[in-house]
Amino acid sequence: MSDVPSPVSPRDTTRALVLLMVGQIALHAAMAGQRMATPLQALQAGHSAWAVGLLLALFAALPVLIAMPAGRMADRHGYHRPQKLAVGLTFVGVGCALVSTFVAGWPQFALQCLGAACSGAGTNVGVIVVLRAAGLLASDSTERLRVFSWLGMAFSGANVLGPVTAGFLIDLGGFGAAYGAMLAFPLVSVWVMGQVPQTPRQAAPASRPAGAGRWELLATPGLKRLLFINWLLSASWDVHSFAVPVLGHARGYNASTIGLVLGIFTAAVTVVRFVIPLLAHRLQEVTVLRAAMVMTAAVFAIYPFAGTPWLMAGCATLLGLALGAVQPMIMSTLHHITPPDRHGEAIAIRSMTINFSSSVMPLAFGVAGTALGPGAVFWLMGAAVGGGSWAVRGLQRVFAAAEPADVPPG
Repeated sequence: MSDVPSPVSPRDTTRALVLLMVGQIALHAAMAGQRMATPLQALQAGHSAWAVGLLLALFAALPVLIAMPAGRMADRHGYHRPQKLAVGLTFVGVGCALVSTFVAGWPQFALQCLGAACSGAGTNVGVIVVLRAAGLLASDSTERLRVFSWLGMAFSGANVLGPVTAGFLIDLGGFGAAYGAMLAFPLVSVWVMGQVPQTPRQAAPASRPAGAGRWELLATPGLKRLLFINWLLSASWDVHSFAVPVLGHARGYNASTIGLVLGIFTAAVTVVRFVIPLLAHRLQEVTVLRAAMVMTAAVFAIYPFAGTPWLMAGCATLLGLALGAVQPMIMSTLHHITPPDRHGEAIAIRSMTINFSSSVMPLAFGVAGTALGPGAVFWLMGAAVGGGSWAVRGLQRVFAAAEPADVPPG
């Protein structure tokens, strides 16, 4: 017996989706607020930039190691049990950060590191669990696009709620007040877990061999191709976050101008994820992915020539529209081509590639930016995305062949 949300009516589906969104916003906001506050606390304590980099890396490093076990746990036990683990890890992580405000020296930094690792791991488990559960709410491609678009907006909202709340509270009452508020967010997820109904999990298909290898799933037709596309577009997101501040600083723009460009990018991401549910019945995942790759490559080609903040903002808008549409399409396709009883593992593999890329690629961007300049980073990534668009061509055939996977078991 296990527990996964399994609504049977549109009203139940909507209620379940809202619950999943609220729970994930609370969990993700706690980590996002801590991720913003911890580096500031470390710098205030006199730690070096290297120490700050280590803290930030720890938020993404442990998720790479535990993603696969978390995905397999979600496949075996559904929503509730792994979500309890996610909430517990996040609560411990933020709690360590709170305790660090009462000590000094190396114990403080050790607690900050432990807190970063636990919060990053907990939030990542939560992401895997909620994406798997949300996929089970949909019975066809159109519903999946709507579900994952709304869920994508929840992630964006959490990345605003956590840091903004923490920032105001740091100014008003110090780091202890900020961490105390972040500690309350996981309690909302606990309440949500009590509202999500528990139902028996369907038995795994008999065709799946006992003890099947964890990496056997990569042999699923189209999965490696889809992960490659996801990596290219995820790296494009990281390139923009890295290169815009560097390019703006080189041109003498102030911090508020650079922040405005990045804010416009985020706004465009939110807008396109709001529009997708309205147009889901007219969209095809593979077509949107191909268009997103072409648009991303084109924007990166012209970005270094955007000589004013307004032109940079225009490029950021186009790029946000392209990359904002990617996550719902990737998740919908992932659920379509993989066996329903292994969705958790598939999401975990995707999570591992994204977290590993986010940990390693900024170092590569730094080397390239130092040697060739920030403009070259845009061009190199644009060439990679444009050249990698070939991977989309074969995905349509795979997508069509996986039609039976469109209906959840039972």
